[in-house]
Amino acid sequence: MSIRLGNSCINCENLVEGNVCKVHAVTVGNSYTCDSFEMKAALKDEQNCISCIRYETSDCANPQKAAPGMSCNHWAPQKASA
Repeated sequence: MSIRLGNSCINCENLVEGNVCKVHAVTVGNSYTCDSFEMKAALKDEQNCISCIRYETSDCANPQKAAPGMSCNHWAPQKASA
């Protein structure tokens, strides 16, 4: 099974400390995945206004309601890589 670009290894339960894939025993980047990809079973609580690229900008869908800790359907990450 080859490693390829696609879903993120950062969300795979096979990623261990040091960005090492425990299935392939190689160092991988956050933008890689493979056929052995297994989604981590964890809640993501970092998706809120503070981590949204639109927070306090003219692109914010809910500028009157946006506040730390709040989330909405228009959330977008501040840091994204392809």
